[in-house]
Amino acid sequence: MTGRRRTSFPRPSKTFSVRTACTAVVATGASLIAGCGVLPGDAGGSKEPVTVMTFAPEETKATNMPGMPAMAEAYARWAEARGGIDGHELRVITCNEQNTPRGAATCARQAVDKGADAVVGSYSQYGDAFMAPLEAAGIPFIGGFGVSDEEFTSYLSYPVNGGQAALLAGNGEQLADVCDKVALVRPDSLAGDDLPDLLNAGLARGKAGESADILAADDATGYSDEALRARERAAEPTWTKTVADGELPGCVTAALGDRTETFFDSYRRLPEDGRQLRISSVMGSVGQPLIDRTGGRNGLYEGAYITGWYPDADDARWDRMRDVIRTHAFGDDSLDPADAGVQTTWIAYTVLDKIIHAIGTDAITPGKISHILDQGLKVSTDGLTPDLRWGYEDMLGAARYPRIVNSSVTFQVVRDGRLVTQRQGSVDVGRTLVDAS
Repeated sequence: MTGRRRTSFPRPSKTFSVRTACTAVVATGASLIAGCGVLPGDAGGSKEPVTVMTFAPEETKATNMPGMPAMAEAYARWAEARGGIDGHELRVITCNEQNTPRGAATCARQAVDKGADAVVGSYSQYGDAFMAPLEAAGIPFIGGFGVSDEEFTSYLSYPVNGGQAALLAGNGEQLADVCDKVALVRPDSLAGDDLPDLLNAGLARGKAGESADILAADDATGYSDEALRARERAAEPTWTKTVADGELPGCVTAALGDRTETFFDSYRRLPEDGRQLRISSVMGSVGQPLIDRTGGRNGLYEGAYITGWYPDADDARWDRMRDVIRTHAFGDDSLDPADAGVQTTWIAYTVLDKIIHAIGTDAITPGKISHILDQGLKVSTDGLTPDLRWGYEDMLGAARYPRIVNSSVTFQVVRDGRLVTQRQGSVDVGRTLVDAS
């Protein structure tokens, strides 16, 4: 879930607006397409547009999240087809964050320069680079993916999930009951240094021993050595957990973002040694798209334990998002409804919709958005998360993650090639996060 730092500029941002496209059609003399002209319900344009940015890394050597800006653009088309959000035209700016501090900062400055009212549903591990420009301009950051510390500390950040921290803590709780020894493969980076403490806090909550910490480069093309070390350490017996017919197996869990696939490919290629270990990961590192392209029920991930933030991808609560993708994404291959980045962006824009309706004025500003959230506006995400509120009393208050308001995770497992629910409902890992802090 992290990327190695490289010095490069992101590609120029782009602004998506159906109204702009309609203007171009009229200029060429073509007939008005459906949906062009004055927005239904906007009283001839009396309500001002709402401009937001979504940024994420694309076409890099580490983690990429092209589905996040693609989901934002599809949401804008859907909003336009419905007459805007409470009569406001939604203008979406996208930017390639490039997995670099410079890229993150450049995207944030573009949001400022283009007058964004909020940054919504974005991904970057470089919170120190993108939050400073946003804070200086008073622009709120809503529903980021959750891989940077600043998303859970900045007074202008409004997270919709518990981020990578909740996933690792939850993964520890999930594995505590099914594994003896656990080996964690994680990035050899500043962001990766937090992960063992989080996983171990979850394991300790289930009265399991600490994990073995296996460091790995997050931009490598192979992980044979790391895979071998992880297998050896996971196979070391502790006998702290037993079942009726013998000891529990060891488990290898990996959280390397896009490089998780590369790691488990190396793991699969290890010579057989007779040991039967289980594998595991977290959403964002392993998801349904990866399971599908690696063999489904006949692939390596069959039986794997996965910790996520949201209901599994086949849950009916995702039906509206799937309909929007089918109708307004125009066949964009980067938009997979089972992708955690796409799901997070959908939830973040759902929150934005509720905010704009709650403000209910002709002009939406960054200050109005942050003010209504700080005052404790309760936002429903249609059951995809618990109801969200960002008032002071609603926050977890953990030392390292004070602004977490949703510390729920879901336990899933791969059965017959599909990620399905292992335990009904969600699991609150708030206490584990406090312990890890």
